[in-house]
Amino acid sequence: MAKNIYLIQLRGKQSRRKVATELNITPQMLGAIERGDRTPSLQLAKRIADFYNVSIEEIFFNQKGNKTCPIWRK
Repeated sequence: MAKNIYLIQLRGKQSRRKVATELNITPQMLGAIERGDRTPSLQLAKRIADFYNVSIEEIFFNQKGNKTCPIWRK
């Protein structure tokens, strides 16, 4: 799987540990999701989207339902 660069960009300068704590997951799990090694459950994807105030689709899917991020479409 490819890295979710958009998800990494959303985290910005916040530490992985801080964001993971807010999401009630381990930093290792957040890292695995960012690297594309793990796919979050729908419930976790919703918490991530809510945390960053964006839609699940914006983070994990394009309009056709394929994994994407704005950078990968170039």
